Amino acid sequence: METRVIKIPSQVNNNVVLRVIPGHFATTHSHINYYVDMTFLKARKSEAEGAAKILAHSFGTNTYIDTIVCMDGCEIIGAYLADELTRNGIMSINAHQTMYVVSPEIHTGGQLIFRDNMQGMIEGKHVLLMLATASTGITIKRAVECIRYYGGIVEGAAALFSAADSVEGIKINSLFTDKDIPDYKTYHFTECPMCRDKQKLDAIVNSYGYSRV
Repeated sequence: METRVIKIPSQVNNNVVLRVIPGHFATTHSHINYYVDMTFLKARKSEAEGAAKILAHSFGTNTYIDTIVCMDGCEIIGAYLADELTRNGIMSINAHQTMYVVSPEIHTGGQLIFRDNMQGMIEGKHVLLMLATASTGITIKRAVECIRYYGGIVEGAAALFSAADSVEGIKINSLFTDKDIPDYKTYHFTECPMCRDKQKLDAIVNSYGYSRV
């Protein structure tokens, strides 16, 4: 399957590359016709740092960010993003004048929680949500609900790839969009035309990667 990888470089930095694989894939919430592979963007230092620099320019200096909440294994990018935002003049009202970079724990049934020792980094803080993909918006909705439950103030979202401009009234600043993959489609699993045409699944995918079937 890896032989079908299509590489899409960022228009801002050619070293920041989105890798996609065409096919029939099942996610937790939908079926998609492209698997968007974030492996190198999340794990390779040069690409993670380059992605953070591009995303950082999406936020004005009048924005307050105290905490970056990372989903989908985006902690490395989150750390670089915190550094870039600070360098660009984004202010933090934390007592220590620095940003926190944290991730929620995924509890039984997919519920997101922050343990007692982490809650001080969310309660009353201006929070930026960082995630790999935003296709159906379900992950963002769950994360926003969690952050607000613990008293956080959601200031915005940043994504490596997003098929939506906003979710729940929250603007998504993304590195790549569905316009970079012109025929990218996402379907509810009961309405998937590939399933109707009896096209077999290539893989089951999530933020960790893919597993062939």
